Amino acid sequence: MKRLFYFCVLILLFFSACQKPKQFSIYCVGDSTMANKNADAFPETGWCMVLDEYFSSNVAVKNHARNGRSSKSFIDEGRWKTVLDSLQAGDYVFIQFGHNDQKDYDSTRYTTPFGTYTENLRRFVIQSRDKGANPVLFTSIVRRKFGEDGKLTDTHGDYPVATRQIAALLEVPLIDLQKLTEEWVNSLGDEASKQMYLWTDITTEKYPEPRKDDTHLSQQGAQKVAQLATEALKEIVPDLAKYLK
Repeated sequence: MKRLFYFCVLILLFFSACQKPKQFSIYCVGDSTMANKNADAFPETGWCMVLDEYFSSNVAVKNHARNGRSSKSFIDEGRWKTVLDSLQAGDYVFIQFGHNDQKDYDSTRYTTPFGTYTENLRRFVIQSRDKGANPVLFTSIVRRKFGEDGKLTDTHGDYPVATRQIAALLEVPLIDLQKLTEEWVNSLGDEASKQMYLWTDITTEKYPEPRKDDTHLSQQGAQKVAQLATEALKEIVPDLAKYLK
């Protein structure tokens, strides 16, 4: 029995030694288009829910994005402090806001594109860098809103513009997801793009009626957005390329 016990201990030690340690973490901060979803929201999927599938096993993806949050409410609720307190040198911070910042009817979330929104992005970037982490800015994914000409209509106004400007000013890597998803959804067209968003007959207790949601992603849509993001990372953040599958 002693021999068997020691043998089992040696096997455990061997496999522990073979496992690659986590080299760094990727922290995702943003809104519902990125966020993890509960089972009762199925098939709604945030694109950062599937992000770890695109990275090697020694990269930890920590998704702190939450439904309904703007850059303002994410800070005011203490969610940014939680991320900041956890950051280690060499980590990455993926930052994507804008969907809820434009809700001027809600003072707990609303920010002005070239005022408070820009200030919040600056805060995320500078404080991440102060911890030795690497911020990466993302513009918002497009909403599925087609015009009479059969092309997408912009719904985000100056928020992506402000994101691009602060990225250039602070020399932060920028993944222009608005542009990338606009090209992709336009290529699909009005009807085919529905399957990438929450046009679904699947019902749950939370959602007893079929959904026609042009903001949030289906599982297939989330996979595609994650693919677009990681393909862009290879060029924009080449240090991450060797950790992509």
